[in-house]
Amino acid sequence: MIAPPLHSPALHSPALHLPALTGLRGVAAWMVVFYHARAAIAGWAGPDAIALFAYGYLAVDLFFMLSGFVMWLNYGPKLRAAGLAGAPDFWWRRFARIWPLHAAVLLALIGFVVVLLATGRDTSGYPLGELPLHLLLAQNWGFTDALSWNHPAWSISAEIGAYALFPLLVLALRWESLPRPALWALVALFALALWATFTAFGAQSLGEEITRLGLVRCVLQFAIGMALANLWRLGGTGWAPGVVGVVLLGVWSGTGWGETLLVPLGFAGLLLALALSAGPLARVLGSRPLEWLGDVSYATYLIHFPLFVLAKIALADEGARVGSLGFALYAAVLLGLSHFAYTRLEKPAQRVLRRWGPGRSHGAVPAE
Repeated sequence: MIAPPLHSPALHSPALHLPALTGLRGVAAWMVVFYHARAAIAGWAGPDAIALFAYGYLAVDLFFMLSGFVMWLNYGPKLRAAGLAGAPDFWWRRFARIWPLHAAVLLALIGFVVVLLATGRDTSGYPLGELPLHLLLAQNWGFTDALSWNHPAWSISAEIGAYALFPLLVLALRWESLPRPALWALVALFALALWATFTAFGAQSLGEEITRLGLVRCVLQFAIGMALANLWRLGGTGWAPGVVGVVLLGVWSGTGWGETLLVPLGFAGLLLALALSAGPLARVLGSRPLEWLGDVSYATYLIHFPLFVLAKIALADEGARVGSLGFALYAAVLLGLSHFAYTRLEKPAQRVLRRWGPGRSHGAVPAE
């Protein structure tokens, strides 16, 4: 959920390559798409591609860090100045950003469930008793035992938790005054806390125990993103964090050990290096097609899972496999729906809801 950052002359910040980070978000969204589709496309995608797609769930961890990074740049200094008086406006703006499309997708799923009930089909994946939690985006706060309805929305529920805590996190430390070693120490501390929590629950992968650990997974990596934003402000590290990030991810990939520790630290290094870079990778990710994918990525993320359920009903063979042409059709429809949802639902609803939100008095934060 990236938005243009605020630029204050007092920050003396290097130029943020926002298109590259937006493009990265678009790539990450499609990694999640392929992650959920991997079993159905295994007949033609090839074993190496399927093995890569099997790690697509880790794209969510990039989302969490990106969110903390950008939320700090957009709101951190202003919330510091406004104090808790600015929190209601921040919360309302995030609600206006994410809830309308989520509600629209849920409404479509309710219609789908009505059809399933009318035709005597299984609806166990859509428990009506949990629907209020999903409407409130509280379904991943420890109240449920399994993912249901629109599965990827669990991370949006976790993001709501991070947004709720964000003003308190801003005011808890003078992040912008910390030296570089202290900020790196915070990154390491949050990563160690994440590893310790997962280890205590017997989880060796970030994709395990989503309903129990998804919220802490989000909040801690969101906090890593906040620390990275302040490291970015200091500038001067070049590609060194990226090199370290590649090494850490290489150790994890080669040994299979330490996913819950090495992957967040590796992603942190790569994200900071990309934000500071104007090199070839930043230019590719900042190209207009990939930037557009990033712009519509929230819609892609929320729509892709229920749409693929329909695609399998319409296109899958008896072995639940979807051919290459069928998947190409699905991808084209997904892109079209993502653009439509972004331009015709997300943005208009955001504008309307912001007019109803808390006033800008008492130091409320400005628009994104």
